[in-house]
Amino acid sequence: MKTVTAVVVGAGHAGLAMSHHLARHAIDHVLLERGEVANAWRHQRWDSLRLLTPNWQTRLPGQVYSGPEPQGFMGMAELIAFLDHYARSLSAPLHTDTEVVSVRQAEDGYRVVTHRGDWRCRAVVIATGACQLPIVPAMAAALPPWIESLTPHEYRRPEQLPPGGVLVVGASATGVQLADEIQRSGRPVTLAVGQHLRLPRSYRDRDIQWWLERAGMLDQRFDEVEDLARARRQPSPQLLGSAVPQDLDLNALSDRGVRLVGRLAGLSGTRLQFSGSLAVHCTTADLKLARLLDNLDAWASTHGWHDALPAPQRLPSTRVPQRPCLGLDLAAGEIKTVLWATGFRPDFSWLEVPVFDARGGLRHDGGMVAPGLYAMGLPFMRRRKSGAIHGADDDARDLSLHLAGWLAGARRRRDSFA
Repeated sequence: MKTVTAVVVGAGHAGLAMSHHLARHAIDHVLLERGEVANAWRHQRWDSLRLLTPNWQTRLPGQVYSGPEPQGFMGMAELIAFLDHYARSLSAPLHTDTEVVSVRQAEDGYRVVTHRGDWRCRAVVIATGACQLPIVPAMAAALPPWIESLTPHEYRRPEQLPPGGVLVVGASATGVQLADEIQRSGRPVTLAVGQHLRLPRSYRDRDIQWWLERAGMLDQRFDEVEDLARARRQPSPQLLGSAVPQDLDLNALSDRGVRLVGRLAGLSGTRLQFSGSLAVHCTTADLKLARLLDNLDAWASTHGWHDALPAPQRLPSTRVPQRPCLGLDLAAGEIKTVLWATGFRPDFSWLEVPVFDARGGLRHDGGMVAPGLYAMGLPFMRRRKSGAIHGADDDARDLSLHLAGWLAGARRRRDSFA
């Protein structure tokens, strides 16, 4: 069994950022990665995917984007190269193709079991990501056998789908992007819409991320929010990273021929049932967008940006069918594929420590899970930006400082009893 002070599980952007800050505190550690650096970005994303954040916002501690297109959006090959380069700059040992089988409490720390041997350590950082497992409703198992059913982890390009109509379930970032791409391929798309977050790609001639960052909204802390559980469940915004910046809201999809229906509510035999709440969800998203833009305009006025930018404008309300479709019979042959863009969740099946709530969620206080046990990269973990690449630096700085203090305190306690 090998011994080290800290083990970081996962070598995506969150784990790499934590490694950087652990090294700054002279905490010896290793990174364990089940596949390659940026494994999920390599193997669980569709071909055309680009980041939703502009290149200038793609940064990790000690490394920022320095290419020729700061206003562009990285594709997967560029992002993987960015993370590969960053990983090579780190001083800690990186063990790829090393799957963690279990983490359990042991005397004076933790035991990390991998298929390549065991580690004994004082501390563990969980940096395996929040999107490892697609959330698929139970009704997926009851679909007729002639229907192709797949998740975004399995989807790569429209050509892999059988000819015919496609039902995309879910209208957050993933759902609207896949609906748009598949519709453009010539396959008719129906989009089942539930709760969603509408955002413009740009506002008053600035990318929406410029506004959110400048106005300090991305730095909002977890202990400043009244309903943190609700904030952590917030859907990802309807945004698109593309060569030419453009909006990708429900109006844009309707203009391209995508049919909008309500939330998928059930399956009875071969008949899909859709909720009648489409208009309610769209009105709610429009109201939230209007409040956000009002707040951004107020910030611009207060901070001297109002006169330097184009005049405020508002997006048109979301258009919904007067009589939306409430059901589709799969036996009619219109729909050949169902794509479940219904969200993701982390996979902590290997974590054998009693740190889960009644629903199986990881309990943590801003990323602090238990003595010597930390998490990274979860939604709104410490700040609103925690789940994004550019959010890893601040979170890793905070948590590595806490870890360093905890280790020093433990040493003092041991010395006092020596």
